Amino acid sequence: MVDQVTTDNGVAAGVFVGRFTHSLDPKKRLTIPSDWRVQVESPGSLYVLPDVDDKCLCVFPANEMARRLASIGHHSIADRKARLFARALASRSDLVTWDAQGRIRIKDELLKFAKVSEKVVMVGNFRFFEIWSPDVLVETGGIDDTNLNDAVRHVGF
Repeated sequence: MVDQVTTDNGVAAGVFVGRFTHSLDPKKRLTIPSDWRVQVESPGSLYVLPDVDDKCLCVFPANEMARRLASIGHHSIADRKARLFARALASRSDLVTWDAQGRIRIKDELLKFAKVSEKVVMVGNFRFFEIWSPDVLVETGGIDDTNLNDAVRHVGF
């Protein structure tokens, strides 16, 4: 499993930063920005999961998903809460790969969950990225300058 590493030029690999606005094509495919495709190991497998707090989708490269699944794997099969969580999340998630043009097809159920119909905002979250409906993203408010200081202390950045 590959973790975040620094390349020869000092840039962290496997990191998703920035914000991109795209549209779904007529077949409901979404083009992943080329800057982000280079952050994913071949063959370009991505896990698309519904967020547990917001109406957005979280997209994890396979190596990051493996790291997160390891924490679930530490629980006993007798741990009902962990089993229910894993079942609920896995049954709602999808594994996708991009085509030669860097497009993925996200299943309709996930698009509906995130209220995505045509326009899409992709937001980097360092180890993964999020897919938002522009309208829903505006509604959430997010972190602004007034509460960024509290958030920084919370995560120990």
